[in-house]
Amino acid sequence: MDPIFDMLSRYWGYDSLRPLQEEAIRCNLDGRDSLLVMPTGGGKSLTYQLPPLVAESLDIVISPLVALMKDQVDGLREAGISAIAFDGGLSHSERMKIRKELEEGVHRLLFVSPEMLLGGSLIGFIRSLSIRSVAIDEAHCISQWGHDFRPEYRQLAALRDFLPGVSIHACTATATPRVRDDIVQQLQLRNPEIMVGSFDRPNLTYRIRPRENRKKQLLEEVRRHAGEAVIIYALSRKDTEQISEGLRSGGVSAAHYHAGLTREERSRVHDAFAREQLDVVVATVAFGMGIDRSNVRAVIHASMPRSVEHYQQETGRAGRDGDPAECVLLHSYADVERWRSLAERSFNEAMAETDDPDQLRIAFRAQEALLQDMNAIATSAVCRHRALVEYFGQTYDKEDCGSCDVCLGEVDLIEDATTIARKILSCVARVEERFGVQHVADVLTGAKTDMIRRCGHDQLSTYDLLSEFSKSAVSNLIHQLLEQGWLSRSPGDRPVVQLNARSSPLLRGEVEVSLLRPKTKVDRRTSKAEEASWEDVDRDLFEHLRMLRKTIAEEIGKPPYVVFPDTTLRALAKHRPASDETLTFIRGIGETKRRRYGARFLTALDDWNDEHGGGRDLGLTAS
Repeated sequence: MDPIFDMLSRYWGYDSLRPLQEEAIRCNLDGRDSLLVMPTGGGKSLTYQLPPLVAESLDIVISPLVALMKDQVDGLREAGISAIAFDGGLSHSERMKIRKELEEGVHRLLFVSPEMLLGGSLIGFIRSLSIRSVAIDEAHCISQWGHDFRPEYRQLAALRDFLPGVSIHACTATATPRVRDDIVQQLQLRNPEIMVGSFDRPNLTYRIRPRENRKKQLLEEVRRHAGEAVIIYALSRKDTEQISEGLRSGGVSAAHYHAGLTREERSRVHDAFAREQLDVVVATVAFGMGIDRSNVRAVIHASMPRSVEHYQQETGRAGRDGDPAECVLLHSYADVERWRSLAERSFNEAMAETDDPDQLRIAFRAQEALLQDMNAIATSAVCRHRALVEYFGQTYDKEDCGSCDVCLGEVDLIEDATTIARKILSCVARVEERFGVQHVADVLTGAKTDMIRRCGHDQLSTYDLLSEFSKSAVSNLIHQLLEQGWLSRSPGDRPVVQLNARSSPLLRGEVEVSLLRPKTKVDRRTSKAEEASWEDVDRDLFEHLRMLRKTIAEEIGKPPYVVFPDTTLRALAKHRPASDETLTFIRGIGETKRRRYGARFLTALDDWNDEHGGGRDLGLTAS
């Protein structure tokens, strides 16, 4: 047997690899530099975890977060693979013990942060060892053009000098062509193999909703996923606290997570979520990269992310096990203004101290462009999967993804959009381009406010012209026209809506526009992926096996997903293996885990069958 697939079966219980995994693994084993771009959930960690087992070598993995390293080490050890993490929280005796074990060849993988690797004496010690390769996870952090630039990652350019004969493998879930070029240049990769996987995640169902009543909408979304793992992303620390409090007042057990908490508080939330003692976490972007829980069934954005890259990476934390998951974005144009305000404040503060204002202006314009790209996707009526895939420069060849609100028919295009748009532009002209979105919406919906009476706007021909819509719906339509460029807004803290060069042809009826009908509550339809994932699976048996998994996890002091992922539990609930022999046919059960847990799961299946019937070894054939 090919040693790659021998190790894959022995330790991970898989008999096949995903697209690009084999190519990346063989590139690693051949000692070639590489750059692998594979979306979250695509299996990129396997591409650097498996090679040292085949080569019987010591490889280094550079990772940005201690929590992420800990999760990976726990998972590897549970599979029977010797790995260790070297971080700043270790005592002197623990560090000495790890150094001794590394010298004796005990471990196959060493996880370390950029600061720890290059900030002290560790690099000198590592140079004395026989290191075969270095994998750099979250490699986009090295690029100033990326969405999550980290200055400490720039130090990694020194690896080529410190470890001249060692191959370097950069891995990231998100990188545009420009970022990929920058990673190659900054790390001085030598004739690297550049592998870019598909950015499509067909198991994810994307939905974008106008945000009207945040608390009510979030409660509805979370309750749909009762008993399942949910991450809610918010824009600020204050938002996370308010949202989690609102969820708790609605009867949902939730906690907040942000960088302002103490390390102990963050660890408590992280561990509770990882061990399935807590299912809902409301967080800033500080949460997620450090969590390896594979069965997150929903990622909800309570506010719009500041870039498509952030959106793609954060939504990618749902359904990492390959099973169906949902991604919901509650969109409001107010988020665009908040992000712009934050960016402008940071820009002005930096300009007061910088020696390179031109470079700072370039970075500021780049941030603005990323924000505009994200808002354009959020306000479009294009298949969400297509929009994401094409944003990253790839081709999407499906006519209907069957896994987004657009393709499921949950989003409507307004039939007379051009007429409605002309009415809105006419109203902007009638109020002399001196008022903001909310006042224009008030006029169009026939509101009886003091401002309208004082200005005499209840006498305008456009007053009450869109009374069939709510004010929030008309505001949404105005924002769509702003984003499509048919209207503009003045700068400043109190922007007013204005006509522009594109407005005149539309007012004259020379061009047509498309507008989405604002809908906050819709009848959700089941995605194709969701239907397929539960085919022939006994859901009650699946829940029974989940409880057994949780019991085992508590006994060994590890997160449940370290025992088995949900995909393996679904397979067990579908096929119901009756013996140790047929248990090997279940994907995700390697030799070590079969020896440790196989008998308990077989007993659970025996007991279930005795009580409920249904048969055993369904669709399984022992060789």
